[in-house]
Amino acid sequence: MNASAQGIEDRARTAAKASRQRSGDSEALRRNYVTPGLAGQPVATVDERTRFTPEIACKRSATMLEIMVQPGATGDIGRLTVSRDVDLDGRFDTSFTAPMPVSGICANGVVACQPGTWNACRSYRWDIAAGGAVKLTEVDLTRLAGCYCINASCGANLVMGNLPSVLKDLGGGVVGALTSVDPRIGVAEASIDGPVIRYTGAVTTACAASPGLAATTYRANPATIQPDAFVLSRTNSVFQSLAGSATGRGKVEQTRACTVEREVRVAEVSADDIIARIAGAYATLAPTPDTRLFQLGSPTDDSLRGGSCRLFDFRMTLRVGDVDRLRSVRLSRYFMDDWMQLRIDGRLVLSDPANWTGSGNPPGKCERGRTWRSAPDVDLTPYMTRGDHEIWLRIAVGGEGEAFAEIAATLDLTCRSTERVVDLCAGYAADKACRLTDERVDDIATVRGSVVTGLRALPQTRSFGSGACSLGLTRDFFLKDRRYSCISDSGVTPEPDMSRAAYIIDRSTETMLADRTRASNGSTTASTRVFGLPPRASVPACETLCKTRAPVVNTAAVPDGVIGSRQTDPTGWQTFYHACTTENVCPAGPGETIVSPCGCLDDFPEAAVMMQTVRLGGADLVCTSAPR
Repeated sequence: MNASAQGIEDRARTAAKASRQRSGDSEALRRNYVTPGLAGQPVATVDERTRFTPEIACKRSATMLEIMVQPGATGDIGRLTVSRDVDLDGRFDTSFTAPMPVSGICANGVVACQPGTWNACRSYRWDIAAGGAVKLTEVDLTRLAGCYCINASCGANLVMGNLPSVLKDLGGGVVGALTSVDPRIGVAEASIDGPVIRYTGAVTTACAASPGLAATTYRANPATIQPDAFVLSRTNSVFQSLAGSATGRGKVEQTRACTVEREVRVAEVSADDIIARIAGAYATLAPTPDTRLFQLGSPTDDSLRGGSCRLFDFRMTLRVGDVDRLRSVRLSRYFMDDWMQLRIDGRLVLSDPANWTGSGNPPGKCERGRTWRSAPDVDLTPYMTRGDHEIWLRIAVGGEGEAFAEIAATLDLTCRSTERVVDLCAGYAADKACRLTDERVDDIATVRGSVVTGLRALPQTRSFGSGACSLGLTRDFFLKDRRYSCISDSGVTPEPDMSRAAYIIDRSTETMLADRTRASNGSTTASTRVFGLPPRASVPACETLCKTRAPVVNTAAVPDGVIGSRQTDPTGWQTFYHACTTENVCPAGPGETIVSPCGCLDDFPEAAVMMQTVRLGGADLVCTSAPR
């Protein structure tokens, strides 16, 4: 028996060692499974006896994304270039170069200040344009996360001294923006080559050309997850098998977490988003921010030579993108020598003289002897539906003449917000088998352990949008975090009889096993027999660890500035924990000094104090009538 147990233990240790070698850390997982899986290369089982090639990606690219940085003399990133292979065909389709030096890096964007300083800073978030190109959108600093300073105002040579982490932080923000727009994109590997980081990518989930897939629609409408999951469970054979098993039957209490979140979006619009000249004409003027003047024709005196009678056509294409923001479009003024027609999409809108309605020569003598001017203020708004429209100016000239028409558009550039409350808790709240156990409203604990605390969140005002398009909204709440305790009872089987298990546990010892069995006639029989566990090999009391630290300059940035500039000494310490080698050697990194040598470390009290400090530091202050 002992020999058999020893053989099983040896096999288990061998299997565990092989498993750790192939998946013991993130680097091993990436090398052995993630990268070859997404790249369509062979993947081996843990014992390496079986190899297969998974097909989990439709398109692959050796370099899906490439980011290059070039630091300047002031420490800022003077040149930041992002190239992307949109269709994953092996060639870059778009390239974006930041239009300003980068002074700080955030988890989802960058900060640009006056070079070498932290003054006049502006913050930008990584976004994706309609064609798939990477871009930067200006936002408030509060919309960014994990920002820190990299230019000379916070230290010397910070970019080159921390180049790998700088590139990874920049790449992480761009990749996050990409996967938010198209959840099918998967990143298999990131490699750093000097000032360049390259990402190997693939398209997973589905092979459709559009990211608007059924598998990704829950991002836009998350409230449909619960009913869809219920419907799917009714027809899923695996789910039904588990539900019908001994484990799945009976009464079970489950804890379910959900949120009720208020989502606010602020739409910033430009004049070109509403109406724009995309072809023809010769000038577009903007006398005010909300006005556009489109001019077409040949206004120079006697610039048209018509002989006895000649027709001249001038065309312009206007693209209307947002009809709701188009207040008015009018033919404000025109002049001509000699006859004029204005058509929109082929329909005659105005003619001067009025009796010229056909498409051929005028019904009278072409030469009218002078330049005719008018300011008719004709309303063209009904013609300006969404889409492209051709404005056609036709002139009939006898001898010499000229032509001019001006169309004035008045626009609504006001900021607009859309708001919705996404309630993922509605299903649990309506379920009689569920009860609310915990609730935090904007981080205020209103329910704790199924007991109402008596606290309630006061209405808050939060800022949304950025730049010229920003607004503050005051609401009763913005986020509710809830936990429900739900009873699931299949009603199929009665409560299990645990009396035999209780008898064994209560009466057995390390060397004797007591048991009590029940016969078919209801009688019970008690028995005892010798019992012993096979000898177990000794194991270490713990996994030996060592604690190190390295000096670090506090370059974190907040809306009030760089934190280090507010401290007496901006240099602090960064703590690391390393698993010691089999030779009990601490693998300290460059620049690290050993604080605690290899051993069974117990820093839980220190960790608890640090977490409690962070928790209380971020908690709201509660005003009371009595001193505390």
